[in-house]
Parts: sequence; C-alpha cells; structure tokens
Amino acid sequence: MTSMFERALGEAQFARLHPMLQRRFGVGLDRAEACIGRGVMSEIRRGPWWTVPFLQIGRLRNILVPDVGDDVPFTIENHPYLDPFGRETVTFVREYTVGRRRRRFDATMILVGDRIVDFLGTHQHLAVDLDLAVDEDGGLLLTSNAQRFYEGLVGFRFPMLFSGRATLRERYDDADGRFHIDLEVRNDRFGFLFGYRGSFTCHWVPATDAPRRLKPVRHELRT
Repeated sequence: MTSMFERALGEAQFARLHPMLQRRFGVGLDRAEACIGRGVMSEIRRGPWWTVPFLQIGRLRNILVPDVGDDVPFTIENHPYLDPFGRETVTFVREYTVGRRRRRFDATMILVGDRIVDFLGTHQHLAVDLDLAVDEDGGLLLTSNAQRFYEGLVGFRFPMLFSGRATLRERYDDADGRFHIDLEVRNDRFGFLFGYRGSFTCHWVPATDAPRRLKPVRHELRT
C-alpha cells in the first residue's frame, strides 16, 4: 500500500519529489514508520495588530500561533494510526518554544478519494482540503482550499472572508542535510495573517500507533 501523499499526488508526481521528501511523506501504517523532526524557525511573523485577536482565538484549540520570534526551537511529529472510524490518519503536530511559552499547532490528515483532508485543532473543528504539487526542485507545495467547520450537529462551509488560505513549501537541501519549510497564511481580502520559515532534521522510528498526546480530543467523521 502506498502512502496517502503518493496516492494524492499520483505515482509519477510523487517520484519527482526529492528522495528525502519521498521518505518523509511516505509515512504510513504500511511502512510502520514515524517521522520526528527537530529544528529552528528562523522567523515567525504575523500581520497587523488587528490579526492578534483572530490568532488568539485559534490558539485556544491549537489551530494558530499568536506569537512572533526569531530562532524559535520547534518539533514536528508525523505518526500514522487508525482513527476510531478505521481511517488511516497521520499526525502533523508542531510544538514551539517561544521564550517561556509553549505553543502547539495540531493537524491530522486523512485521504478521501484522491484528496487529502487536513483536520485542524484539538477537536478537528476545521476540515481543510489540500492541493498538492511538486516544484522544479523536487519540493512539495501544499495549498489549502475549501474549509468546513464542524461542531456537534453543526456543520457548514467556512467562508474564506473570515479565514486564511495557507501556502506551504517544503524542500530538502543536500548541501546542509536539512529540510526547509516556508509557510504563509493570507486572507483573500485583508492580506497577510501569519507565516514562518525554518529548517529541521528528521529521524525515523518504528510505529504502529500515534502517542495519545498527539491525537485529537475527538475525531470528526464528516469530511
């Protein structure tokens, strides 16, 4: 069985990724392998002052990071597991140390048909469709698309006017032996909201399940 990223990209496009990215985004239950990265965000930034309340609300459920800083240590953990509905899921949990504060961004991804759905936050309130592409250098481009909000019996398509569209590029540099990541979140009307750039190294460990501390408080069936 191929990984969810290979199935979403297609075999030919996945083969265009740098070999180290193929291994990193090849994490899945079939390989029984997890990927743990540790590095430094050289820069975490945010938009104008009025974006702060928006980011603080997102912080409450580990969806957004309201802090800014330079040379911020972070970890990212990718563990595969089966969720309560029998779906293969991979964690993309990032933890930051900003001064004395610990911040966390929670994401879990599943494959629905040929698209990846990214659930954000501790309670999987937001389901986001991801568009994937491979650039000319073998890097992976992820762009967020339609978003849906779920809470209890409530479910609706989240208006992009009140949200952000994320563009993330991840690449591997043979010269320094590190993964490099660059993210921008922009609102279609109001512009830049949040972003970061940094680099990290990875090691791989055997895995049959994700640690409980990385799993959402609840899993959402709707996609």
